[in-house]
Amino acid sequence: QVQLVESGGGLVQAGGSLRLSCAASRVIFSINAMGWYRQAPGEQRHLVATITRGGSTNYADSVKGRFTISRDNAKNTVYLQMNSLKPEDTAVYYCNADTGYLSYWGQGTQVTVSS
Repeated sequence: QVQLVESGGGLVQAGGSLRLSCAASRVIFSINAMGWYRQAPGEQRHLVATITRGGSTNYADSVKGRFTISRDNAKNTVYLQMNSLKPEDTAVYYCNADTGYLSYWGQGTQVTVSS
């Protein structure tokens, strides 16, 4: 089992930056993939970015060039650096761990970007 705790959300003006952190309760180097998803009010949850055990990354088109996902296996933590934030980035951001057998979610952290 993996417990995930997100932090780093908040209110920021358009054009600003935030860094989200996702701390896992167990070592993450063996987890197939870690990722960030987001859900805006009234919408489904969408993929933002993922990073595999080997370090390969994948991004939603809407965040390419602005967001960067990274992982620190020594700290069992995954990060999402978000730059040039836009109002449409406003959502609850969720951390995900995909072990290949089960998928785990954090409780989410709110990101609000004001125009």
